[in-house]
Order: sequence, then C-alpha cells, then structure tokens
Amino acid sequence: MKILVCITHVPDTTSKIQFTDNNTKFDTTGVQFIIGPYDDYALARAVELRDQTSGKLTVLNVGGAETEPTLRKALAIGADDAIRVNTDPKDSFFVAKQIAHYAKEGSYDLILMGRESIDFNGGMVHGMVGELLGMPSFSPVMRLDLDGSKVSMQREIEGGKENLEADLPLIAGCQEPIAEWKIPNMRGIMSARSKPLNVVEPVTDETQAETKTFALPPAKGAVKLIDKDNVSELVQLLKNEAKVL
Repeated sequence: MKILVCITHVPDTTSKIQFTDNNTKFDTTGVQFIIGPYDDYALARAVELRDQTSGKLTVLNVGGAETEPTLRKALAIGADDAIRVNTDPKDSFFVAKQIAHYAKEGSYDLILMGRESIDFNGGMVHGMVGELLGMPSFSPVMRLDLDGSKVSMQREIEGGKENLEADLPLIAGCQEPIAEWKIPNMRGIMSARSKPLNVVEPVTDETQAETKTFALPPAKGAVKLIDKDNVSELVQLLKNEAKVL
C-alpha cells in the first residue's frame, strides 16, 4: 500500500493577517505557520492505515524552502518520506497539476488531503487531481476504512451523511472525525531529522490565475441595542442596514 498525503503550509488560525505592497502581497512577518488542520486529519488517518497495511506513507507540499519545517513536522508525526515541489502555490489548478504529476509517477494507491486549505478555502484541489489522474475523488470524507482493495467511506452531505464504497486507487478530501490529530513525540522528532525530504522542480510554471489584490474583512460596527418591545424598529434595521430580510 502506497499512500500520499498532500499538506498545506498555512498561517496559524490565531494569526493577525496583514498585507504589503499596496495590498498585493501577504505579509508573513511574525506569522506562525502550521500544517492545514484538515490536512492534519488526513495525515493522522494515513498513519493509521500505513501501520495497518505495513505500507509506505509519503507527504507532499507545493511550496518554497520556508515550508520544510512543516514537512519535517509531518515526518515527525509518522510519514516515511517527504516531497517538496519547489514553487509557490499560485492557484488551485496549478497546485493540482504538480500533485497529479508526482502522484502519477509514484503510482499511489490512496491519495489523502484536507477537504480544503484554511487560507483560501477553495476546496477544489482534490477534485482537480482526480480529474487529471482519471481517479474517483470524494469529499468531505469523515470516515475511511480499508478492506483489501475496497474502501468504505462516510461523507458529509447537505442535511445528512452518505455511506459509500469504492475501489482503490482513489482520492479523498478529509475532515473530522476521520481520526484524532497526532502530536509528534520526541522519538518522532528525532527520527524526522534523518528521513528523506526530496526537493523536486515543478512540472510547469504556467498558471491560469493571477492575484490582483487582497482585502481584509470590514471592521465590525457598533452594537445597536433595541428595546424588546420595539419590533418594528428591529425589523427595519434588519431589512435596511443588516440586509438579512
């Protein structure tokens, strides 16, 4: 069993976000970066499946040298080796092309990633990789179990849950509660230093999207208190100011 987990290198959820160069670039000064939380779930389940099948687990990230500490953490959690595609993750399709190229070369049985990254929240990469590789893709997967080449899954749908069965190979975008996050122990941290981290060049530099500008959400306005008996004023404010009616 060969498992590939694609991880993102994203700002910690508590980071204060700012932009530079006239709001055209993300300011990384003082920002702590982590493995994407949904990718953490995918990685945790992949470690369990690797141990169950006595297989091999590889992690992959599309990014510059600054992402290597994130990859080393994934190695400390339990991955056997890592691949860094040496390029900036310009857009979802660009990232998907990189993943698909190296996934095809590696002939992986199972490709896991988070349901979405928490920086852009696109939730598109797993579907694009599936299309490029001609493999089925499922998301958001909450449970994933193996029985030989058969995979049983549960995924979240609007208004409920859906139970599915499929054959390997396949791609899954994961979310909780597929597994519990794993925290690197000292043995894992020490062993991660000697595990292979291979840097490869991108298959293409061509991108189909360009970021023009970033903008922060509008600041929260002052709270208006309405008398509980003044229903007509409340309705007017919800309609004309909040515009939710």
